[in-house]
Amino acid sequence: MSRVGDGFWNAVQMAWEVGWALVLGFLLSGIVQAWIPRSRLERALGGRGVREALLATGLGAASSSCSYAAIAIAKSLFQKGASFASAMAFQFASTNLVFEIGIVMWIFLGWQFTLAEFVGGIFLIAFMWGAMRLWITRQLEEAARAHALSAATGHEHHAAGGGQMTFRERLLSVDAWSDVAHNFRGDWEMLWKEIGAGFLVAGFIALLPMSFFNGLFVTDAPAGPRLLENVVLGPVVAALSFVCSVGNVPLAAVLWAGGISFSGVIAFIYADLIIVPIVIAYRKYYGGAMTFRVVGIMFLTMVAAALAVDGVFSAAGLVPTHRPSVDSITSRGIEWNYTTALNIVFFAVAATLFGLTLRRGARDPMCGMTVDRHQTPHRSIVDGRTLYFCGAGCKAKFDAAHAR
Repeated sequence: MSRVGDGFWNAVQMAWEVGWALVLGFLLSGIVQAWIPRSRLERALGGRGVREALLATGLGAASSSCSYAAIAIAKSLFQKGASFASAMAFQFASTNLVFEIGIVMWIFLGWQFTLAEFVGGIFLIAFMWGAMRLWITRQLEEAARAHALSAATGHEHHAAGGGQMTFRERLLSVDAWSDVAHNFRGDWEMLWKEIGAGFLVAGFIALLPMSFFNGLFVTDAPAGPRLLENVVLGPVVAALSFVCSVGNVPLAAVLWAGGISFSGVIAFIYADLIIVPIVIAYRKYYGGAMTFRVVGIMFLTMVAAALAVDGVFSAAGLVPTHRPSVDSITSRGIEWNYTTALNIVFFAVAATLFGLTLRRGARDPMCGMTVDRHQTPHRSIVDGRTLYFCGAGCKAKFDAAHAR
């Protein structure tokens, strides 16, 4: 029982260390999601060219999502005419090239890892785009689109109704900030389980002896074999851990302290989109043939991007040499310092945003997610009462159950 308590306490300390950063990241994400119309995004991503891939990457990076929401949004874009390569670029960027993951990586791992995450992300999207152009035919893409059109829609975020408001008008508008608040709360409600699971897994893995890490990751072999083993094993560990999005950063920090290489950490972080539950969702959305190719392409490009970023950073002398102890990551303590001050400020911001959602919020009766009554188009009237849903999938499930 003492060891169980130690594992939970490790998780609490790591969560406390980055609490303010998560609030800041989701706040920035909520602003972008609320004030940039998704209709522009859907119109712009229909082609398979370089322009569409770059645009998808930029818009994805500005449209943060948890991994499960990201694959649902990417599927929605694909259904509405975006090319598959563009949809996948958007999906990756919206989970791995975003504010919150960069801030949390900086705190846990250092600025070199944050920079490597974004530089490597560009490599990965470029490799993935090229591989999909080469190995996914038009016929396979259209078959996958037909399959996606028949799949149930997942959770959705809804853009603001601010119309032609200027940025200054939005800053002073309670309704515009309510739009931000609903996106902020929606992100938290979709992601809190993943984040919590990530801290718990990292907290308990940190209790393992150093011999476990030395046995799992080759640490005393020549540079070449060690590099290859680590970048291949990193995504495998991530896929089997079931932890994704921001939640796998604390676990990556523990693995870094335990001996995994710099490139292995990067490959591990990228693998949040090939964990087992998400692969199952791919099969549901796009069919077995497309899923087999997509997962294979993602795995190979994750390994290639990690090797590429390792080469670039090694040549530039930017690979970190200091490797902290596991204790220094998990046992930072909770005391009066700048972290506590920032947590107080940003927790107050979070409470204010949650309070704003009460003005127009309604609870989805199927999944429990809070949705904006003014923005969601998914609603049903039962016995004179209007019920609101996060997406078409929850509405369809409710309507079917109510009909039965």
